[in-house]
Amino acid sequence: MGAAENLAALLDLVLPADCAGCGAAGVGWCADCAAVLTNGPARVRPRTDPGVPCWALAPYEGPARRAVLAVKERGRRDLTGPLGLAMARGLARLRTPDRPLMLVPAPSRGGSARRRGGDPVLRTARAAAEWLPDCQVVPMLRVWWGVRDSVGLTPGERQHNLRDRISVRRGPLACLDDARNAEVVVVDDVLTTGATARESVRALGLAGVETGAVLVTCSA
Repeated sequence: MGAAENLAALLDLVLPADCAGCGAAGVGWCADCAAVLTNGPARVRPRTDPGVPCWALAPYEGPARRAVLAVKERGRRDLTGPLGLAMARGLARLRTPDRPLMLVPAPSRGGSARRRGGDPVLRTARAAAEWLPDCQVVPMLRVWWGVRDSVGLTPGERQHNLRDRISVRRGPLACLDDARNAEVVVVDDVLTTGATARESVRALGLAGVETGAVLVTCSA
């Protein structure tokens, strides 16, 4: 953990944040807002079909949306645990019994991750894996240089922006003896058009890794 992350974690302890979902004082994520993420996962069908089932814990609205934005834009690392637990519960309902589970976080642009003090999707996936037996997180996807921030792009522009620009890092893949025996799930925070999910699944397939599903916190 870097100095910035250590400082943020210390501030979270010294100065308890208000609820990211409703603003209630004295608690970072209240029980009522947490309940919003317990009804799923629900099947969603994005505009760009990644070729595998897509699932979301909640719609991109209300407390769920505000929590995702708080993590991404305001550095609310205190939400990593609650969001990871919600993701773990969703995965427990989806996974095949008695089969290893591999979580592959959707890739983040390097500049975005640096501004946020790390990759929030990766942190959430690791928090989820702590709750699940026989589960590992493998951050093997990367975005190539030149990909723009997707905020403000049209669906067509999002597809063009990412086409053939997500690939698998061979280092993590080479260390996985059981990659082809595991149930592979791509995880992300928000599913909008499905462009990132499709390119992630495509890249994994080209590397010989079959994706079983996509699970996101919110679907827009």
